Amino acid sequence: MFIEKFKVESPNVRYAEDEIEAVYHYETTELVHESRDGAYHWIVKPKTVRYNFKTHTRVPKLGVMLVGWGGNNGSTLTAGVIANREGISWATKDKVQQANYFGSLTQASTIRVGSFNGEEIYAPFKSLLPMVNPDDIVFGGWDISNMNLADAMARAMVLDIDLQKQLRPYMESMVPLPGIFDPDFVAANQSGRANSVIKGTKKEQVQQIIKDIREFKEKTKTDKVVVLWTANTERYSDVIVGLNDTMENLMASLEKNETEISPSTLYGIACVLENVPFINGSPQNTFVPGLIEMAIQRNTLIGGDDFKSGQTKMKSVLVDFLVGAGIKPTSIVSYNHLGNNDGMNLSAPQTFRSKEISKSNVVDDMVSSNGILYETGEHPDHVIVIKYVPYVGDSKRAMDEYTSEIFMGGKSTIVLHNTCEDSLLAAPIILDLVLLAELSSRIQLKFDGEDKFHSFHPVSAILSYLTKAPLVPPGTPVVNALSKQRAMLENILRACIGLAPENNMNLEYK
Repeated sequence: MFIEKFKVESPNVRYAEDEIEAVYHYETTELVHESRDGAYHWIVKPKTVRYNFKTHTRVPKLGVMLVGWGGNNGSTLTAGVIANREGISWATKDKVQQANYFGSLTQASTIRVGSFNGEEIYAPFKSLLPMVNPDDIVFGGWDISNMNLADAMARAMVLDIDLQKQLRPYMESMVPLPGIFDPDFVAANQSGRANSVIKGTKKEQVQQIIKDIREFKEKTKTDKVVVLWTANTERYSDVIVGLNDTMENLMASLEKNETEISPSTLYGIACVLENVPFINGSPQNTFVPGLIEMAIQRNTLIGGDDFKSGQTKMKSVLVDFLVGAGIKPTSIVSYNHLGNNDGMNLSAPQTFRSKEISKSNVVDDMVSSNGILYETGEHPDHVIVIKYVPYVGDSKRAMDEYTSEIFMGGKSTIVLHNTCEDSLLAAPIILDLVLLAELSSRIQLKFDGEDKFHSFHPVSAILSYLTKAPLVPPGTPVVNALSKQRAMLENILRACIGLAPENNMNLEYK
């Protein structure tokens, strides 16, 4: 059974006019390594910590500024939101299609609420806490191309022609602001697009981005702005002591106009200085140590890296299943080819390397979780290949081969082929990232012993479900298994309304 919304009735929850307060008892375990009788033993101690959550329920008018607004992802997301807002339908060769938000965790997935008369009851994920309605988002952003969004949508060749014709009047007036372009950080084949760029030193470019954010917010009368990078994959920046290893050194390097500060890091600096959440949707190391330190000190939300949309999402599910079943993956070979501008940019070795790193690390935590299957330091052979094939456009082909060791020296091989429309998978992920970033900025918490409420750590681990290489607070374990990432996100939001985590024990039926 499906219900649209619900309200929690509990002595641990209080609904006020503009906030929800909840008391939550977090049950976890504490491990101690003790010496007893001349030998060391691991002692596991159950532990309960009382938390208080406070969520502000007034939903702001949200502005979203995309870096790379005129690219495939930016134009597709903007078009999709307009189509949903206007209730547009269009003819395809199969049927009359209605606009929807399929592929969005917040808009198109559900959570289990409980059971009623033996029947499971589900509600929309977005019903857990008040969220911004995506139809109300105001879009803006930057691009190194001055093409308006209607023409950018046509260039992307993602959406059906009938839909494009209906959307064109809404999008022709949308023109990105000039963007930061540094040919040293992307493939040489991207220079042809760069006809609208911010000139000046790196410090002047940061100042211009801050000015753009302020003017956008004032012009659109938005309450909050979230900035997200969906532009080209950059090469990795060199992390150098004295250059970008600390906040102080990074800002000094900005003053000196050091060449090794990437455009994405410049956008990140501008957003942190302006206390605007900044999310990196590409695989490069935008968040150098100095920028992370600055975000923590200024308590500005940052998140990333790299949208987890197709092939990597499948990998984080399948490897989790295999290792959890006691099967040992020994070889993972992933190949894909695509023909959009992302594929063209990734044809350069230095930008491909950034993507290879983000895709490679996705199985690490699952492998390290099973010391029965893997010895210390052992890892599956893991190969990633990406090729640019212009003909296939945005319709990416992915092929994966997983070879595993099974019982008594046997082998098992699983082969997957996946054809996916790249931007139609990425666009709803962008939507979820900005909506959840905004929501998390309205949540405060404290545990027993703390005097004051505080926000979540500015390095936002709760966005991990949506990214290939999750950025987490220093000292926090990285979790890549998809089911664990989703459970973390859902259970944190459940805690905000005093609901227990979904444990699937079903003891009431035992």
